[in-house]
Amino acid sequence: MAFPKKKLRGLVAATITPMTENGEINFPVIGRYVDYLVKEQGVKNIFVNGTTGEGLSLSLSERRRVAEEWVTQGRNKLDQVVIHVGALSLKESQELAQHAAEIGADGIAVIAPFFFKSQNKDALISFLREVAAAAPALPFYYYHIPSLTGVKIRAEELLNGIQDKIPTFQGLKFSDTDLLDFGQCVDQNHHRQFALLFGVDEQLLSALIMGATGAVGSTYNYLGKKTNQMLEAFERKDFTTALNYQFCVQRFINYVIKLGFGVSQTKAIMTLVSGIPMGPPRLPLQKATQEFTANAEAKLKSLDFLSLPG
Repeated sequence: MAFPKKKLRGLVAATITPMTENGEINFPVIGRYVDYLVKEQGVKNIFVNGTTGEGLSLSLSERRRVAEEWVTQGRNKLDQVVIHVGALSLKESQELAQHAAEIGADGIAVIAPFFFKSQNKDALISFLREVAAAAPALPFYYYHIPSLTGVKIRAEELLNGIQDKIPTFQGLKFSDTDLLDFGQCVDQNHHRQFALLFGVDEQLLSALIMGATGAVGSTYNYLGKKTNQMLEAFERKDFTTALNYQFCVQRFINYVIKLGFGVSQTKAIMTLVSGIPMGPPRLPLQKATQEFTANAEAKLKSLDFLSLPG
């Protein structure tokens, strides 16, 4: 198995899928987006077609084209491009996994099917194993997000013996607030060198204390620089400074959550901060209101977070 020379670690931006006002994918801006992440935010790993990228609202052909564009534009600029290939259909997920391998992606990730749900660990692993087998040369990551899938199988339970069933398994995107479950993922697998990536941005410091090796999140698109400063402080054991950075990030996230915060609002904030048009979300999501964007801008300025365009 040809795995990456280095483990996926540090910040991983869950990329947005930019769209035109007509709801078509705006492929030409992805090159600018790559440069912005690398140069302005210091983020060189990405997670494509996940929740933030509206992957499950895209057609299969769109998901393939989006993956191709990120891999192409990221060549010699990004460290790792992980493609989310989860779908309700096993066959579709396998097709996307095989395509990710063909275009030179660095890994694949899969969410638990959430219409017909796996009722136990063995059933879920059987599904994941079949997808992983479609791309046997790529590292495989499980995307754990029970709040959206409704699949309540604990990650700790799933990881127990998983490499015996899925040899390419390399880690986990843990998007849940259950720090007991996450902590046990770390504690029981520390000798296996898994990439244990935390997915709740406002709680990242807690996860780092428990042993998270990195993080995947939407706010790293526009708060990557600030979060990297937190990681640097943590690495040098300056926990007071790291905590101050986490609180700073929390002030913004806490504020926008109270306003109503999701993929639509993430697109609006990224447009505001980066100057790159992210466009509206795809239905059934609704575009963020002008009032939300104005309030978010005011909060960003009050926190002295970022230099906003213009």
